[in-house]
Amino acid sequence: RLDDVYAFVDGYIDFLNHCKTERETVAFCEKTLRAHGFGDDPKGKRYLKTLRGKCLFAFRKGTEPMSSGISLVAAHADCPRLDFKQHPFVEEAGFAQGKTHYYGGLRKYQWLSRPLALHGVICRDDGSTVPVCIGEEPGDPLFTIADLLPHLAHDQVTKSIKDAFEGEKLNVILGNRPKDEPEDAKDKAETPVKQAILELLQKKYGVSEEDFITAEIEVVPAGRAGYVGFDRSLVGGYGQDDRICVYTALMALCEAGDSAAKNMALMVWDKEEIGSEGATGASSRFISYCFEDVTRAHEPETPVGHVFLATQALSADVTAGMDPDYQETHEKHNSANLGFGPCFEKYTGSGGKYSASEAHAEYYASVRGVFNRKAIPWQAGELGRVDHGGGGTVALFLAAYGMNVVDCGPALLAMHSPFELSSVVDIYACFEAYRAFYEA
Repeated sequence: RLDDVYAFVDGYIDFLNHCKTERETVAFCEKTLRAHGFGDDPKGKRYLKTLRGKCLFAFRKGTEPMSSGISLVAAHADCPRLDFKQHPFVEEAGFAQGKTHYYGGLRKYQWLSRPLALHGVICRDDGSTVPVCIGEEPGDPLFTIADLLPHLAHDQVTKSIKDAFEGEKLNVILGNRPKDEPEDAKDKAETPVKQAILELLQKKYGVSEEDFITAEIEVVPAGRAGYVGFDRSLVGGYGQDDRICVYTALMALCEAGDSAAKNMALMVWDKEEIGSEGATGASSRFISYCFEDVTRAHEPETPVGHVFLATQALSADVTAGMDPDYQETHEKHNSANLGFGPCFEKYTGSGGKYSASEAHAEYYASVRGVFNRKAIPWQAGELGRVDHGGGGTVALFLAAYGMNVVDCGPALLAMHSPFELSSVVDIYACFEAYRAFYEA
């Protein structure tokens, strides 16, 4: 049993190490699904569709009619990070730097003076693209954002964290060597270090400064995820919110028994960390188009609205685990703990349950029963003390279609940091829980 747990978690750690952006995550999911027989025909028993390489829908036809609904697990592939601006390259005090704009709810100071890597794509005006992944392989250069030394931080330490760490100072150091120029050159470059970096990029990758206007370069923590603790009871790594749910739900969909009667689906969205807006976020119409495709293919006489109303969903997202050093931020009777299985959250939001959906008691109880009958450990909680913050998930966007939905996912420590912590037990229990939900 324990061997099965660690074999599964080994695969999860490998996934984290190869998937540090939403594009890389969706590409991994698509490759895995195709290896398990998923194809492009909505009339088939196993169907998948992606959008812009950033979100994905996968469907398995069961023996039940479409009118009985779909068992849907929905997660998100995007994570807090830094994005290169459209005009990223500047030179200051002899350093070439990359200007960034932070994405999602991160704590800026956690990104200073640590090794960083660049992932993404550079799109040329002829339609060609150049994939980027620099800082992950042995021998690759690393990048960083220099923090202010304590000797000169007397003014900084008197400020609030919000004011002490400015978004416009999250500038990635790209180089320090100026362009080689003859001593007698008449027109020497005004920004010789920046020009040297641009010439290097042109020579090595065939890209110009203008190409970065239409690039998507994400700055992420460099380095590998791995086991944490003498007992290897935890996994530490970047992007576990919410790729821990993406991986466990993906494996659950692929490994659910063929005799399952339920129609099953996996939805992997982008943009959750910034409100789920945009074409690839949960507020878009992509999921409705996908439901229409599979309903029309398998049961054209059934209105797709009926399928939505009969659908049962899990909003697969993480929650805050009880932090041993900050226990006062939690309400102990209603907090999640690492190592106790996936956590149900009947509602999220903030304050008076604003910006959230709330699961209906009858549905919540039915999913609880599924887990109990399979002897899968689970817990119930909420994200922190009342009026001390809060957070949202994609649940309210699913509820807007009239379907039943409840939040269910593992607890993390240091959520949204460059090195989040999860429990080995919770990772495997979450996989078993999602598989049981599909097969119920």
